[in-house]
Amino acid sequence: MGKSYSSTTCIEQLTTLCSKGLIKEAFGRFKSDLWSDPSLFSHLLQACIPRKSLSLGKQLHSLIITSGCSSDKFVSNHLLNLYSKIGDLKSASTLFGHLPRRNIMSCNILINGFVQKGDLGCAQKVFDEMPERNVATWNAMVTGLVQFEYNEEGLGLFSEMHELGFSPDEFTLGSVLRGCAGLRGLSAGCEVHAYVVKCGFEFNLVVGSSLAHMYMKSGSLVDGEKVIKSMPIRNVVAWNTLIAGKAQNGQSEGVLDQYNMMKIAGFRPDKVTFVSVLSSCSELATLGQGQQIHAEAIKAGASSVVAVISTLISMYSRCGCLEDSLKAFRECEGADVVLWSSVISAYGFHGRGEEAIKLFEQMEQEGLEANDVTFLSLLYACSHCGMKEKGIELFDLMVQKYGLKPKLEHYTCVVDLLGRSGCLEEAEAMIRSMPVKADAIIWKTLLSACKIHKNADMARRIGQDVLRQDPEDSASYVLLSNIHASARRWQDVSEVRTAMRDRKVKKEPGISWLEIKNKVYQFRMGENCLPQYMAIDLYLKELRSEMKLHGYVPDTGSVLHDMDNEEKEYDLAHHSEKLAIAFALINTPEGVPVRVMKNLRVCIDCHVAIKYISQIKNREIIVRDASRFHHFKHGKCSCGDYW
Repeated sequence: MGKSYSSTTCIEQLTTLCSKGLIKEAFGRFKSDLWSDPSLFSHLLQACIPRKSLSLGKQLHSLIITSGCSSDKFVSNHLLNLYSKIGDLKSASTLFGHLPRRNIMSCNILINGFVQKGDLGCAQKVFDEMPERNVATWNAMVTGLVQFEYNEEGLGLFSEMHELGFSPDEFTLGSVLRGCAGLRGLSAGCEVHAYVVKCGFEFNLVVGSSLAHMYMKSGSLVDGEKVIKSMPIRNVVAWNTLIAGKAQNGQSEGVLDQYNMMKIAGFRPDKVTFVSVLSSCSELATLGQGQQIHAEAIKAGASSVVAVISTLISMYSRCGCLEDSLKAFRECEGADVVLWSSVISAYGFHGRGEEAIKLFEQMEQEGLEANDVTFLSLLYACSHCGMKEKGIELFDLMVQKYGLKPKLEHYTCVVDLLGRSGCLEEAEAMIRSMPVKADAIIWKTLLSACKIHKNADMARRIGQDVLRQDPEDSASYVLLSNIHASARRWQDVSEVRTAMRDRKVKKEPGISWLEIKNKVYQFRMGENCLPQYMAIDLYLKELRSEMKLHGYVPDTGSVLHDMDNEEKEYDLAHHSEKLAIAFALINTPEGVPVRVMKNLRVCIDCHVAIKYISQIKNREIIVRDASRFHHFKHGKCSCGDYW
């Protein structure tokens, strides 16, 4: 006999409640006379997953056993899926081991569960023991390997899959292309591209976006753009891929252009879009545009997403508005370790090391566990505030208490900390004894410390390591040349400059920029075509005279070229940051803070001069250089002359 009308109606009602996520209400109406219906168990189990209702799931598990439905393969797989999705892999593994009839679906569910937890070893074990597999099985493993940056292994598994005659789908190819992107493997990516065309997936939205991402991540922005433009239909993912690609390749202005084009085309930005666009505002330090995009993120309902809040904290911080960064953090309810780490980083970037430490201590009191990013931000803060002992203490805490394995970036921060403190030999010993391979950046960090402490002998030796690892980096040559020039080692200076010429390495010019009324102005020393150049030149001349009356003496010793003192003074007076500050003082109302960004570190003379300017003009002047922020006010700098 079929089900009675009342029984059928009851099942329909319970199914409706499950579909609406009203799992407790559905469970409350679940009568014993319905226990024999396996489909209802499936509905109830699926409804538990979004709510992460493990306790209800376990009650259902008991009812399934009692009702005799445990032998139903669909119910068993739904139960297995519940445990796997919620993350109770112990229960999932036990259930899997007792399944009377396992199938490919059962194995795939458990593999995905292990992958979700990051346990690739157990996932691989289940995979290896499967008597047969389908495309979803291979996808789960390839995706898992790539997700956790085992990109070479992921590509190897894809090759094995192909050799065994399995035809990949859009998800397989998407994962493989992400693996190529992770390896910056343009050659392998091109081979996969050819395979994509052969399989007829070149116009698939998922594959096309992954293909474009691969090219852009591998540095081939033009090829990535070609892929996006060739797609007959472009969705939000495609636009985001294009925007993120430009951001990754340093084309921040292009990001903002694409963002505007995306809106004109009728697409609504999502959280991924806002992260890329706000990051570009951070790089450009365009506060006005950043504030406008922040308002658009609020309107779009994306301003409460952790990744967006984290980017907002960074954007306001890098635009010189630390208080706005803190406001974005305080307005977030239930901030996680990512947001705490972002604010700690903001404090460090602005030279507020003690506040960064206090925030870390507060974070610990809140019961949040710091990660490697948190400690990187803390070490950076310590190195830029001269907090050597505290920095070493935190490094030890990271290893001993939290059990975190230091990365190269952590060692670089400690080397910077030691080097700035004058412990050059100790810093070098750390580089030579650390378990990770040193790169040019960590050696250049030590080289910079040699300049601060005028250790030309060590600089000459360290310089060889730097130039051997990165012979195309102009900053290393300039740094080494300046160290030798300060020590009056002119023969060494000549050798460094000859090496630059022979290798066709050009010095990176100093560029400063600022934003006034949503327009960005750039300044370079020696360019007489700058906006209001004559007015700036006259203003600087008058300002220099006024500064000298207050005790300013130009540091002509820092001009390491053969010219007379008058030329040296003129050269110093026209550094890009001074040009930008003069332009801002001419074109902004009194009392408005001046915000200037520079691509290189501020020189000693500019640092001293800006302190005088802030006092004479009674203006707060905020300068972001390649290393950190300097807040000049009433003749003093927030860095305490330690940078």
